[in-house]
Amino acid sequence: MLEEGYINVTGGKVWYQLFTKNAKGIPVIILHGGPGSSCYSLQGLKDLAQDRPVIFYDQLGCGKSDRPTDSSLWRIERFVEELAQVRRALSLKEVHILGHSWGTTLAAAYCLTKPSGVKSVIFSSPCLSAPLWEQDQKRNLEKLPKEVQDIIKSCEENGTTESEEYKTATEQFNKNFVCRLDPYPEWLKQGSQKRNPEIYNIMWGPSEFTVLGNLKEFDCTPRLKEINCPTLYTCGRFDEATPETTQYYSRLTPGSSFHVYEHSAHMPYVEEPKEYLSVVGNFFKTSDSR
Repeated sequence: MLEEGYINVTGGKVWYQLFTKNAKGIPVIILHGGPGSSCYSLQGLKDLAQDRPVIFYDQLGCGKSDRPTDSSLWRIERFVEELAQVRRALSLKEVHILGHSWGTTLAAAYCLTKPSGVKSVIFSSPCLSAPLWEQDQKRNLEKLPKEVQDIIKSCEENGTTESEEYKTATEQFNKNFVCRLDPYPEWLKQGSQKRNPEIYNIMWGPSEFTVLGNLKEFDCTPRLKEINCPTLYTCGRFDEATPETTQYYSRLTPGSSFHVYEHSAHMPYVEEPKEYLSVVGNFFKTSDSR
């Protein structure tokens, strides 16, 4: 059973899907990456609907949601407000939250507003500190051939991150640290059209490797100790969100769990879907009764 439609939020309307509304478990809301991507790559998580309602939504500005031109909307505070508005519209009094990549940034910022009814949170391939993320990407780049490193560095310095040379170099990075499937799934290539690069550029910057946008100072590590619901941190062994940093976040959160997908980079829900669904599904079942 699938319900879908639009929800009014600050700045426009967002598109959502709700799978198996009458499933017995506590619902889970999925927060996609980006900023400015969409939920297209996470659709495999609808299999969690065997046990509970699963809600996807495209954040404002991307996917099937409205694309307003007001650039002042692209702030983390508004996205936190948007999540609260989606919860209210769907009457999600109790909810699990699963955020991936930028979705973990949003999940953490939201949880730190101390909302009621959050039964658990999963930080999947987390970015909870922009400075730490930037440091990790610098280290990841050093694992690539020197010519790839040099191209990325020079294109950043010269402002030519739109060049084919830069795109080819970042493809090498992506094959190692974003998605290691070969061949790369065609449906993922097609889904990338649902992104809004303007949002990414305003909030993060023109390059993955150097944060120049309004998230540049984001770092919630001093407050991770305040998250008191059941919490699971996960990442791939070859993830942009490195196992070392992800485990560091986990250590800062009392009673949290930590899991590494051994054959994945940044997209274990695509690279190891059975393992991913098993780990997160079991975590939610355990958290339902807490």
